[in-house]
Amino acid sequence: MAKLSTDELLEAFKELTLIELSEFVKKFEETFEVTAAAPAAVAVAAPAAGGGDAGAAEEEKDAFDVILEAAGDKKIQVIKEVRALTSLGLKEAKDLVDEAPKPVLEGVNKETADKAKAQLEEAGATVVLK
Repeated sequence: MAKLSTDELLEAFKELTLIELSEFVKKFEETFEVTAAAPAAVAVAAPAAGGGDAGAAEEEKDAFDVILEAAGDKKIQVIKEVRALTSLGLKEAKDLVDEAPKPVLEGVNKETADKAKAQLEEAGATVVLK
């Protein structure tokens, strides 16, 4: 098997859906007996330990979570928007909407979060960015 460069691997990952990528990560963790979540937990804990000004930390925030608070009256339109934003299947998107408040997108940039919030609110949902 030919060895793939880092750029080639990244291009291949860009072609995967979120579900396929999640399955890959699980298989990778099993194969190499590692946990991908541990470094992320350390990275999140380190800034909190700094004890800096909380207001300054909010201004510098570059990763946002789009949280669906409620589906509203137009539940079907909200499910369609969730599917479009996440590439989830119909059942998974419906479950997410039914179990609100739930995160729709996590760790996205401000522009993506604002766009997703606008789309969901246009469909009739109540959404918060965190």
